[in-house]
Amino acid sequence: MAVSSLLSSPHHQTPFHSSFNISSNSTSLKQLLRFSNPKQRYRQPHFIISSSSSSDNGLSTKDKKLLLEKYGFDSDYESAKKRSRRKGGGEKRGRKKGVEAEEAKQPRTTHKLLQVLSGKARRMKLLSPKGMDVRPMMEVVKGAAFDILQVAGGCPVSLRTGGRWLDLYSGTGSVGIEAISRGCSEVHFVEMDPWVVSEVLRPNLEWTGFLDASVIHTVRVESFLERADKFIGGPFDYISVTPPYTAVDYSVLMDQISNSALIGENTFIVVEYPLRTDMLDSCGCLVKICDRRFGRTHLAIYGPSWAQKKRKAEKMVPRTIGNVARGSEASADK
Repeated sequence: MAVSSLLSSPHHQTPFHSSFNISSNSTSLKQLLRFSNPKQRYRQPHFIISSSSSSDNGLSTKDKKLLLEKYGFDSDYESAKKRSRRKGGGEKRGRKKGVEAEEAKQPRTTHKLLQVLSGKARRMKLLSPKGMDVRPMMEVVKGAAFDILQVAGGCPVSLRTGGRWLDLYSGTGSVGIEAISRGCSEVHFVEMDPWVVSEVLRPNLEWTGFLDASVIHTVRVESFLERADKFIGGPFDYISVTPPYTAVDYSVLMDQISNSALIGENTFIVVEYPLRTDMLDSCGCLVKICDRRFGRTHLAIYGPSWAQKKRKAEKMVPRTIGNVARGSEASADK
């Protein structure tokens, strides 16, 4: 190691040895600077310390420490600074990991934002999970779907008496509970999330008093459709399909439903789907009788051909009545 001494002021010079060498094998440090008058005051010089990587000429850690202390430098400064940086970085990384772990461990909670729209349990509040884990059908969409089903089925005030409903991707169970409230005698709920079943769906059924009219299947919808003949006793009168938009392929899902034993000649199917999704005009033996849009949500309803003809006839009735009324007014004017 070579050490050079430079005075801070060029006008104030003091005789001193400008350079020195220290052997790596020496056990004591040589005197580095000799001043002519030790009592004379002058500005403390600045030192530039350079070290080489050669192991033959280098000082030991202890010698370096003594050297720095002799000339007024803090020998522990650099090492303490490095330790502080390492500690600070570790704490930041630890805090970040701790926050992520805490967020991951946050308990799932519920709130009461949904309600039954009509029927025996009208205006009863229902539980739903906070956050986006479960996306219930919007109430405006649900109300429109049930109104269309009731009119198409021939009874505008209720569903088919004693009907059976299958609620796929049931989540909170709001659709199936609405079906029981409006006249269905039995509803099968298919939901794969055990927490949603135990903390949301079942409490909603108990709260509304519909648990005895319900059957809960805690399985994936795909598995349920593959073994549908083992779960059910014949085709359903109504089927609701409200999946998470990005988690399913609608063409594959609808093909599974159309080829299963779930549907019959008089079954109605309600499908909620997002924009830019192509839905076929038929599902097995059923035809599309309605396709409506609610913002970014679309609602398709499939049913028997007689329901489609009946719906077309109902649309034509107001026009016919209007034409007759206008013809009567024209005859009266003459």
